[in-house]
Amino acid sequence: MPVKILYITATLQESDTLQKIREKLKVNGNPGKFELYLLVSGVGSIATSWNLKRWIESNGKPDLAINGGIAGSFRDELIPGDVVLPLTDCFADSGIEDGNDFFTLSEAGLISADEFPYKNGMLYADPWYINKIKNILKPVRAITVNTATGSESTRNRLIKKFNPDIETMEGATFFYICSRENIPFLAVRAISNKVELRNKNKWNIPLALNNLSEKLVDVLLTLQR
Repeated sequence: MPVKILYITATLQESDTLQKIREKLKVNGNPGKFELYLLVSGVGSIATSWNLKRWIESNGKPDLAINGGIAGSFRDELIPGDVVLPLTDCFADSGIEDGNDFFTLSEAGLISADEFPYKNGMLYADPWYINKIKNILKPVRAITVNTATGSESTRNRLIKKFNPDIETMEGATFFYICSRENIPFLAVRAISNKVELRNKNKWNIPLALNNLSEKLVDVLLTLQR
């Protein structure tokens, strides 16, 4: 039977990637191997959690969930167009401020750092799928925020606290729900911009999405084997 794959992305612009993937699989692979479904979840954790849970309730669990889309880079070596594989994620602005200090929920004692699905306060990608495709994509540490970072002070605080490679607004929610629902999953993100003072003249979303579709085809062809 075909493998039922749910492709989850935040925006309609990002969802165009799936059509390119379907077209390339017809040429390069076995399109009958997979049943590809699309969910445009909306931007942010709340929209993602609501729409992903509704999709599962209406359609049942997929065999594999893939979260694709763009991301901001904290690293000079990760430039627009690079496609990366998040190994870990976390809710980086979910916690408590105490003056100039910030404490995560586990650091504040509100949850256990190892309470499922967390391990040491982090959410981890599915190891089986990571091992299958780790040679295709660069592994990275991700953080998820409700407010996209656009100041040096916030950028520096996040780097000091989490030492992240990339930032998104949905990733940790995807990790959390798939882990809770026992759904195999992986995330693939393409760098569209640096995390810095917002300057859209430096962004390259078309390049990021084009490269994302290319790499996702490589991922699916690898999973076919």
